[in-house]
Amino acid sequence: MTHVLGVDDGVGYGVSGKSNSGWGVRGESNSGYGVYGSGHIAASNGVRGYSDRGIGVRGGSKSNYGVYGTSVTGTGIYGRSDTKGLAAFLEGKVHVTGYLQKSGGGFKIDHPLDPANKYLYHSFVESPDMKNVYDGVVVLDNKGKAEIELPDWFGILNKDFRYQLTAIGAPGPNLYIAEEISDTTTSNKNNNSRFKVAGGASGMKVSWQVTGIRKDPWANANRIEVEEEKPDKERGYYLHLDLYGQPEEGGISHLLFPKEEKWQEPIINENKPTL
Repeated sequence: MTHVLGVDDGVGYGVSGKSNSGWGVRGESNSGYGVYGSGHIAASNGVRGYSDRGIGVRGGSKSNYGVYGTSVTGTGIYGRSDTKGLAAFLEGKVHVTGYLQKSGGGFKIDHPLDPANKYLYHSFVESPDMKNVYDGVVVLDNKGKAEIELPDWFGILNKDFRYQLTAIGAPGPNLYIAEEISDTTTSNKNNNSRFKVAGGASGMKVSWQVTGIRKDPWANANRIEVEEEKPDKERGYYLHLDLYGQPEEGGISHLLFPKEEKWQEPIINENKPTL
């Protein structure tokens, strides 16, 4: 059953709501859409919300999507901030099934030494490869050797292994990898994801690091293109235009997501018949 239906055949609003303190428009449904909007021309909005101080558009659900966005060739959900604010703030877990692109990143936490007054930042570790990093510390046996066993999935997930060994407490100029990790190509019940270290002194502590390149099915199907030409329509535009002294019109975000005109009060035709 439809409680509110708004239709406009021109370029106005099917439903418009405004409030100085509460909801401009509120929709609720036990089984369908609380509010559903659809725009059929490039410059139209399916649902548009605006607020000077509050929430422009708010969605919530007890068991499904609070806000759901989808697009065939465009962008399902787009967020933008014109000042020093955030385009999006996500509180809680975030799950991405596809490829995540970013200009940079890191973590931000309450500073362990002064959590009430400071933040602590670290940058992500990045590489042109789909690289995984593993490390640890091992104590060599009475023959100056050690075997490091890795998880049974290690050889299935990784390839192209690279090693680093560092002696702790005393020089270890003769340390070496005595046996490499088997480059497993098929799964099996016997774990052969291990390597051996030799050439040290009895009881020596050795810090080790191994890196591998992902070779799982998803990684094989989605290899990173380290360098690529910009598409024709994006040439001459910049991701970070301010760093190159470019005007706002030179930004790729401006090209792909032009700014909408400022919010204007809807013109209500008092003579228009009601539904």
